[in-house]
Amino acid sequence: MSAIDILNRDTTEAAPPSTAAAQKNGDILGRIGNLETRLARTAREIDAAQAVRYRVFVDEMKAQLPLEAMRRQRDVDAYDAFCDHLLVLDRTIEGDPEDQIVGTYRLLRQDVAIANGGFYSASEFEIEGLLAKHPDKRFMELGRSCVLPEYRTKRTVELLWQGNWAYALKHGVSAMFGCASFPGVYLESHALALSFLYHNVLAKNEWAVSALPHLARNMDLMPVEAVNPKRALMALPPLIKGYMRLGAMVGSSAVVDHAFNTTDVLIVLPISSISDRYLNYYGADAGRFAS
Repeated sequence: MSAIDILNRDTTEAAPPSTAAAQKNGDILGRIGNLETRLARTAREIDAAQAVRYRVFVDEMKAQLPLEAMRRQRDVDAYDAFCDHLLVLDRTIEGDPEDQIVGTYRLLRQDVAIANGGFYSASEFEIEGLLAKHPDKRFMELGRSCVLPEYRTKRTVELLWQGNWAYALKHGVSAMFGCASFPGVYLESHALALSFLYHNVLAKNEWAVSALPHLARNMDLMPVEAVNPKRALMALPPLIKGYMRLGAMVGSSAVVDHAFNTTDVLIVLPISSISDRYLNYYGADAGRFAS
């Protein structure tokens, strides 16, 4: 059994969607139990998502943000103004929708990025080179993914992916990419996992991409024969394992982000590479968890 087979054994099931709910809530992208996913509707909801990001990135992961962001207790940057913000909400929490946000993702389409100065990931990775090799494709950047600790369950992750998939289909996206992070800034502490990614899911040929030369750090820290796949998979952050299940690849080098106290890798996921298993699971029309 390969490492990817081990990774794919535990797909869960969920209740079928409600057609009546779909008619009532046209902008809901998915629902499982008390959780639902949709794009932020208002500036207040975006502000609440930024507060969730602050709780995860600063309170939990010890990121060092600009003073104004620390004062406001919001993770905010210039990209927020023109990105779409995918939310997961717990509808059993009393209060306004802003009080119900428990997870978020930031989505940036290529046409929007071009009109507004580029992609966030381009500050760390050679994104322009990747785009230049695929002039016929539409790219989308995934970023700022976070979920509150008590909601880090499979169904929350599945709803985020349901939302991403529905959004990608709506906008004709051909490929997705984005930074994914390991905690901390010491690559050696993640040698097993980074080496596993390098040896098993490296983006090659027309999808090959590296970090900017002045930031690039070697991921090939252990020879392939020294990498235990089961142990490596256990050492991977859940988000990266989720990307791998879908069929994602990684760039050839990592970047240390001292401000966020992370080690970043670039995830590359062509829509054509998404495994049939997961296309069937989420639905080729994103209808699996549609509400």
